[in-house]
Amino acid sequence: MWYHRPVVNEELLQSLPNLRIVASSGVGIDHLDLNLLSSYGVKVSNTPFVVSTDTADLGMALMLASSRRLVEGYEMAISPDTEYFPADWLGVEVSGATLGIVGMGTIGYKVAERAKAFEMKILYHNRNRRKKEEESAVGAVYCKKIDDLLQQSDFVLLAVNLTPQTQKLIGKRELELMKPTAILINISRGLVVDHDALVEALQKKIIKAAALDVTDPEPLPRDHPLLKMKNVIITPHIGSATKKTRRIMMEEMTESIEAGLAGLPVPHEVL
Repeated sequence: MWYHRPVVNEELLQSLPNLRIVASSGVGIDHLDLNLLSSYGVKVSNTPFVVSTDTADLGMALMLASSRRLVEGYEMAISPDTEYFPADWLGVEVSGATLGIVGMGTIGYKVAERAKAFEMKILYHNRNRRKKEEESAVGAVYCKKIDDLLQQSDFVLLAVNLTPQTQKLIGKRELELMKPTAILINISRGLVVDHDALVEALQKKIIKAAALDVTDPEPLPRDHPLLKMKNVIITPHIGSATKKTRRIMMEEMTESIEAGLAGLPVPHEVL
């Protein structure tokens, strides 16, 4: 499966009685009904670790691009109407700012490692607290309550898996807890954010800006308000989109398929 295609539903499973394994690219499995697949005796694999480095890099890229208003600056620099660069056209600092990471799994932790190089103060909220030595290595402070993280952070970066518990994790209430100068960055799944609430928060300047690699749906309808806002950056779900990583992802999927067909233990099997 690539980009969640083909859709694996009961109709497909009934039409493929010899199906043994579904190998899905990327880390997320929210598009798969694991109970349904298991009832047909079909195994599932994904590629959970290879995507982490590139996705963390993109998270930092979005943070820098949104804070320094790179897209707006580019448009100004190339516009045929530009006669001078205004001196009061300013961004906000990343170095020394407070980054709140929601979801300190492999990707979230790699973002923290990169943020440490920018001398950022790092807060994180996670289902499970990291080991003390892992926190110390990146200088991260655990927030048991997400509200505490939202209230203190200059940047809020989402790196959670999509589950029933994280769907619309960031809604009207959570956005109103954030600083009016804060920037929201989403590199997880589009459904983690309530898009209607986000539009309202940006229009009313409840938060400063947003940078999204994921939306729901993908792509957004061409008349969606988020596409018209200068304080929003949207990229086309490219967290893992480098030549090297995509090649490794395909190799890992092939290895899983070969193992599944041979009756061997499946690498990266989702249980």
